[in-house]
Amino acid sequence: MIIFPATDIIAGRAVRLVKGDYDKMTVYGNPLDFALRFQQAGAEYLHAVDLEGARDGGTPNFDTVKEIVEKTTLKVEIGGGVRDMKTVEKYLSAGVFRVIVGTAAVTEPEFLEAAVKKYGEKIAVGADLRDGNVSIKGWRSDSGLGVYEFFDRLEALGVKTVICTDISKDGLLSGTNVEMYRDLSSKYSVDITASGGVSTLEDIKALREMGLYGAILGKALYTGDLSLTAAIAAVNDK
Repeated sequence: MIIFPATDIIAGRAVRLVKGDYDKMTVYGNPLDFALRFQQAGAEYLHAVDLEGARDGGTPNFDTVKEIVEKTTLKVEIGGGVRDMKTVEKYLSAGVFRVIVGTAAVTEPEFLEAAVKKYGEKIAVGADLRDGNVSIKGWRSDSGLGVYEFFDRLEALGVKTVICTDISKDGLLSGTNVEMYRDLSSKYSVDITASGGVSTLEDIKALREMGLYGAILGKALYTGDLSLTAAIAAVNDK
């Protein structure tokens, strides 16, 4: 299982929200500083989200992401505001490892299909879930699309990787939704990355034991509640 330390970006700063609420934001500092720190701790990957892009569209924090790609050895996946092929190509040309389609995976399925057809495994989908439905536009709107219907659609389109977030757990340090991930991983063949509330070694070990592809660590790393080195060791421990 891959450990993805996370950097959420607003106005060029690393931040964390609570349950996706932009009014409940903590600013932590320079995203590059954290990326270098994650690299030093043994990380090979970074999960980055342009929160302004997720909310409003576009790539307002592109230069920050590009700087991380250029100044670290991390394989960076980026989401937030990816709603057309031009944005996909802009990020991939900058050296990003994988581009995550969120809102547009729901609202523009033809775009998602074309992107997967052209770029294959370089395209992932973000499934942000609240009360059994997929949320869009920076988690502010309920799409009305159920989780199973959405996963059926993604599997049919040939999507390889899904970053799956339980919004109710995000930013609370209260543990992750192990049962949800167990259910989805038993029903679908896509690679699932768990996101939201992953805050203890017990969470990580439970996700690893069910064979999940990855786990995203966010707030717990910034508060010091979880050691990245220990988390990586936990998934590599045979």
